[in-house]
Formats: sequence, C-alpha cells, structure tokens
Amino acid sequence: MIRSLVATTLIFAGSFAYAQDLPIFDAHMHYSHDAVLQIPPDQIVKILRDAGIKKALVSSSDDDGTQKLKAAAPDIIVPALRPYRQRGETGTWMHDPAIIDYLEERLAKFNYEAIGEFHAFGDDIKTDVVQRMIALARERNLLLHHHGDRQALDLIFASWPEARVLWAHSGFDRPDEVAEALETYPRLWADLAYRSDMSNAQGLAPDWRKTFAAYPDRFMVGTDTFAPERWYYVGPHADYTRRWLSDLPAGIARKIAYENAETMLMTQ
Repeated sequence: MIRSLVATTLIFAGSFAYAQDLPIFDAHMHYSHDAVLQIPPDQIVKILRDAGIKKALVSSSDDDGTQKLKAAAPDIIVPALRPYRQRGETGTWMHDPAIIDYLEERLAKFNYEAIGEFHAFGDDIKTDVVQRMIALARERNLLLHHHGDRQALDLIFASWPEARVLWAHSGFDRPDEVAEALETYPRLWADLAYRSDMSNAQGLAPDWRKTFAAYPDRFMVGTDTFAPERWYYVGPHADYTRRWLSDLPAGIARKIAYENAETMLMTQ
C-alpha cells in the first residue's frame, strides 16, 4: 500500500514538474490602443518571455498595436487582423461598410495569419460586411477567430465550409456542447481564454477531462488581454494553465499548451 502510494505521488510530482516547463502558445491576445499608451512594446515582450510564452496570436484595436509587437518580437508574435479601428466597435462593426476598406488596406500592407478576433452572433453573419470579411479571409486562406454563439458558427461554415475557425472562449458553452460542435466541424478549434471552469481545488473538472480526452487535438490556451491591466495577469495565468495541464497525460498537455495552435496554423 505504502509503495503504491509513493509511486503514485512520484508520478504526480513528475507530471507537475513536466507541465511547469511547458512552453505555451497563447492563442488569444490583444494589444489595443489603450494598452499601447500604458505599456510599451518592450515591456510586453518581457512579460511574454518571462511567462514562457513561445508564440502569441495577437489582434488589436486598432491594428497598430499588433504591428508594434510584431516589430519588437517577430519570433513570438503571430499577427491577426481585427475588424475594429478602436475599442467599442464590437457590436456595430458588422453594419459599417467602412470596415471593409480598413481590412483591405491593412491586408494589402501587412501579412497576417488570421482575421479576428471578431464578435458576431446569430444572423450577424449574414450581413454584407461579415460576408465580405469572410470572402477576404477565403481569398487569402486565413484563419477566422470568432467570438460568438453556435448559430453564428454554423452560418460561418455554411458560408465557407472549408474555413479554419478558432472559436474564442469555446463559445462559453458547456464541454458537451463544445464537443458536439467539434464533432460536427473537423476544421474547428477552440480556445480556452477566460474560462475558469476547467479546474478547481479538486483538480481538472471531469466533464472537461472527458472532452479533452475525446478531442485532444482541438483545444488551445489563451489569456485574452482585452484591457491593459490584463497584461499583468499573463504570468499568473500561464502558471495557472500549467497547473491544470499537469492533471492531464503529458501528450495531451503538450498538445493543448502549444502543439494544437501550431498545427492549426499549418493546416491548409
């Protein structure tokens, strides 16, 4: 009995130590104009390196923040383009034709891996602006980083069945609902930004453990630095992430920590 307990303890300790060394690909970050004014790019880069962030998918309102970070740390920053020129446009952009001019101008000037994070719910996807944005992504084979509900997600795939979509916050849906969406759409991935329901004091939540085991290739982590003060949470969030990842088999932990995001971006 004692020998078995000691062995179990050593296995857990080894798993935790392994997870503590995991690099992270953070798939949900923003460096918007208010953060640019408060925290200079070199300080942002130090925060990322100190937290063990090997890559970060960054989009900003406006895009200048992303470009500043890309120039400061091209080895870390993976640029994405939001359809927002400033904060506060998340509920109106899909009705503003000028957004398309903005997107086209930025796409002509810079290289991106994704369009988004963009907010769109239900029939928002049917608007001319959103449909044109999807067309721009399709022309360039860009990932779509979508913040919205399942109805909107269905409409995105109806508009572009071959799309690669990263579902922000896993749609804030229950694990079983997320699993159903992943089963329906093989080219859908889900980030775990701003989700605190994966674990508690007792460890990884059983429903999430089951979902991660069923879809180990489809999840990735994210911090969501939607406000300047969130940047000071990047390090603690990375530590929190590694703690709950240590409750998973090493292979799955590695996938969620960084491999899935890398694979998603390489998928054609």
